[in-house]
Amino acid sequence: MPLSPRVPDIGALDLLLSVARLGSLGKAAREHGISQPAVASRMRNMERLIGLPLVVRSATGCRLTEQGAMIVEWALRIVQAAGALDSGIAALRDHKASRIQLACSMTIAEYLLPNWLAELRERVPAATIGLQVINSANVTRLVLDAVVDLGFVEGAELGEGLESHVVGRDELLLVVHPRHSWARRAGPVCADELAATRLISREPGSGTRYTLDRALDRLGYRSRPDPMMEFSSMTAIKSAVEAGIGPAVLSSLALAEDVALGKLVVVPTTGLDLRRTLRLVVRAGEHLPAVSRDVVAATGVLIHKSAYSRKAGMSPAAVTSPIAQAGLQPTSAGSGCE
Repeated sequence: MPLSPRVPDIGALDLLLSVARLGSLGKAAREHGISQPAVASRMRNMERLIGLPLVVRSATGCRLTEQGAMIVEWALRIVQAAGALDSGIAALRDHKASRIQLACSMTIAEYLLPNWLAELRERVPAATIGLQVINSANVTRLVLDAVVDLGFVEGAELGEGLESHVVGRDELLLVVHPRHSWARRAGPVCADELAATRLISREPGSGTRYTLDRALDRLGYRSRPDPMMEFSSMTAIKSAVEAGIGPAVLSSLALAEDVALGKLVVVPTTGLDLRRTLRLVVRAGEHLPAVSRDVVAATGVLIHKSAYSRKAGMSPAAVTSPIAQAGLQPTSAGSGCE
């Protein structure tokens, strides 16, 4: 039921407890960081509200009246309960503030996110991270629906209500088994030939599939054979290529070790632009809490006045594939088969 208007607020009761404990309006004023006249005024206001004298003032200090002593006894339990409530609320807020839900595309989750999370752990050791590894189309949906706080995608289209910022770049490369006929050819594979080839592919909705399909669509190759196989795992696709089942187009970030060990061969292509951006996705216009900003900063991006700005010394090109760093240039800018 509603409280009587005669019940003082928690702050007034807390001040009364200080007056009772210290025996002085001046000392209570210093403890609460206010002036002595302000304490005296609040005591008078509380006495008028309750309708009873609480404090007897003298030249040497003050003491509680009989009624004041009883009210202090009751007030102590109330203020202690309020303190427990305050501590509980703070604990809940701290727990929520240190939790973050992420959604991440496969390539970024496997090859970039671990380093970012290690950086986050240095910044916020108590952070609790929830992670969903899904394809890029589903990442954007979860961010837009506020199921997750932040998302990372590879080249996917963004719907309305989302903002993005580049956190890296990579390139898709055509790879085959070392005994595949393309591994020994003298020239690159052109767009015509690639568009007519059944590939081992990622599933629709993945950033890798989207980038390849868009590149071929732009060249007019809209009628193409179905994939030989579809996998939601890049590791499964690499295993299938290594088994000699067929060719695939995969992120350069995923291929350095397999190429170095001779398990896969990168085949140059011509007439195709298979470069793409890797992006952080957030809800448009939304203020990010502290732990989300720490995740963003770990990627090399900083929040500034509700917009994104690049961290000093970092650029999207800072995330490049080991294959590109080794100087291999698998893609040329020709217009098609010769």
